[in-house]
Amino acid sequence: MPELPEVEVVRAGLIPAVTGATITRIRVLDERSLRRHPGPAEDFAHRLTGATLAHPSRRGKYLWMPIRESEEALVVHLGMSGQVLLRDPDAEVAKLTRIVLDVEQPGYGPVRIDFVDQRIFGSMAIDRLVPAADVPGERLPASVAHIARDPLDEHFDDRAFLDRLARRDTTVKRALLDQSLVSGIGNIYADEALWAARVHYDQPTRSLSRPRARALLAEVRTVLGRALAEGGTSFDAQYVNVNGASGYFSHSLNAYGQQGVPCPRCGTPIVREVFMNRGSHLCPRCQRIRIAR
Repeated sequence: MPELPEVEVVRAGLIPAVTGATITRIRVLDERSLRRHPGPAEDFAHRLTGATLAHPSRRGKYLWMPIRESEEALVVHLGMSGQVLLRDPDAEVAKLTRIVLDVEQPGYGPVRIDFVDQRIFGSMAIDRLVPAADVPGERLPASVAHIARDPLDEHFDDRAFLDRLARRDTTVKRALLDQSLVSGIGNIYADEALWAARVHYDQPTRSLSRPRARALLAEVRTVLGRALAEGGTSFDAQYVNVNGASGYFSHSLNAYGQQGVPCPRCGTPIVREVFMNRGSHLCPRCQRIRIAR
């Protein structure tokens, strides 16, 4: 599933083609990709045709493009396998393409934006913009307002996050995956940050000291930053940027997907344990649950 670095790579790639672009035509090839839109495909196409898009924004794994001279935005959620690809207007439309937007951007020229989604868990929708609760003047889609800021957001509040983490009656990885607390981390980068901080995924949050919690947050930022610099993590053709290129962070993973491989720190084989209907990867020697005495 695309996580923060992958979505941020897509957002950055869209900026030159989308900012100031006018939508000239829309083709909805599969209405299932409009499940979050409050209306039929005809409504989606009618409201967007002729609209001019502003600078793309992101919160966690959500992307949106504000519609100029409007109180609305085009919201994109990539789900498990969604892709937003920039294509030449005359290029062949791929089999798994669900929605096609033809746009014209001054200085960039005509371009086609294809929303491709193999599993159809992702979506596009038009949503109203509402004020952000914590930053005056900032607006975001109503459907995204419940999502917490991510650690790379300039307005992320470290102190508030650490205070809320200490009050949670849960375990550390569950907290990192809770988008009402912090967004954009996901399974891959949670495992990598926990390995780097030497914290067991099942460590109770209330037993995590302030210094260790602060160190974990620092490792989350480091891991996300490194993944972003390497274009995200691509295990197969589903995870690509707007030009169809893969990310390379999969070559830098220390824990996720490395079961049976020696831990880079101590040599103990990395193990995979069942966690929340998925896997959690860790070093059983470096990452032990610490019980306060």
